[in-house]
Amino acid sequence: MLWRLKKRDYDDLGKDGRRSAIANRFRQDLPFGLLAYDGKQPIGWCSIAPRAEFPRLETSRILAAVDNEPVWSITCFYIAKAYRRRGISVKLLERAADFVREHGGSVIEGYPIEPDRANYPAVYAWIGLANAFRAAGFSEVARRSPTRPIMRKCL
Repeated sequence: MLWRLKKRDYDDLGKDGRRSAIANRFRQDLPFGLLAYDGKQPIGWCSIAPRAEFPRLETSRILAAVDNEPVWSITCFYIAKAYRRRGISVKLLERAADFVREHGGSVIEGYPIEPDRANYPAVYAWIGLANAFRAAGFSEVARRSPTRPIMRKCL
């Protein structure tokens, strides 16, 4: 819920309130994100929605809107530890593009990390890695920080 709430609201809700807010989002018509499976076992997830669903992006100097295009945003990932470094993020990004196209969108955007050293801590990969976005056909459209490109794919 970090990106889907203003900072004050996120802090005020606390852990239990955020858990309840997530449960409420799952009950809405538009999916909260996409899941990746290995057979029947869920192994990965990415958060995706129209950018307007992520008010925290609007207050970020680094991730502020590039233009007025109605983009869909991918803000975070979770890949089960046993499945990391197997291209699951790339597959989720490719499927996310299909999902956006199916819902009438024409631009998908992400805000990954571009590691500045070889052994970057995996804990920061939750926002995605720039190399995965590139592998899925995204291109950099802005960079306001050395390690945080804004990447897009036009559909």
